[in-house]
Amino acid sequence: MRTPPEPPTLSCYDGERKPMLLSVKVKPNSRRPHLEECPDGSLVAHLKSPPVEGKANEELILRLTEKYGVPKSRIRIKSGFSSRNKLVEIVY
Repeated sequence: MRTPPEPPTLSCYDGERKPMLLSVKVKPNSRRPHLEECPDGSLVAHLKSPPVEGKANEELILRLTEKYGVPKSRIRIKSGFSSRNKLVEIVY
C-alpha cells in the first residue's frame, strides 16, 4: 500500500490551520496525467479529463489530494474555475 507524501512543513505552526496558495496551470485532455512542479513553485497539471462540466477541476482536486495528503474538503479553487490558470488554496 502506498503511503501519502509528507505535506510541506510550515515554519511557524501554532496549532491553527494555515492556507497555502498554489498557482496551477491546467492542461486538459492529456494522454498521460501527472503533476509537474515548476522552479517558481507553481504547478502544471496534465489532466486526462476534458474541461466540460467541471470534470477537469474535479480531477485536479483529486490529484492534489494524492500529492499533498489532505482531504478534498481542504482544497478549494479560489479563482480561475473556468480558466486554465487557477489559484488553488490548500488548508493544512
